[in-house]
Amino acid sequence: MSFQDSLAAMPAIDHLSGLDVSDAEGNVLRHIPAAPGKLGSLKLYNALAQEFDGKLNAAAAERGLQLFAEHVADAEANPGKHPNIDLLFKVKAENSVLLLKPLQA
Repeated sequence: MSFQDSLAAMPAIDHLSGLDVSDAEGNVLRHIPAAPGKLGSLKLYNALAQEFDGKLNAAAAERGLQLFAEHVADAEANPGKHPNIDLLFKVKAENSVLLLKPLQA
């Protein structure tokens, strides 16, 4: 399934202004805004927040990588080009647990 096909099946994000990814202490490590060029990542991370009860762990990261589909190979070949995919690689490799907090608009 392509990234666009995956996005079509995910919950709407019209009600969000963004999403924060934070550590257990509440420090925001990444903010994904509801802005052009970021809406796909916002939609995907919001879907992960719903599916994994607000936690980004190794299983959620693996699911996210499946959903990012064809973009994963480009991210592997070009570290830094896709920071939201890079974060999933990192969480999976380090077996970390981060928190996903969708922000209401």
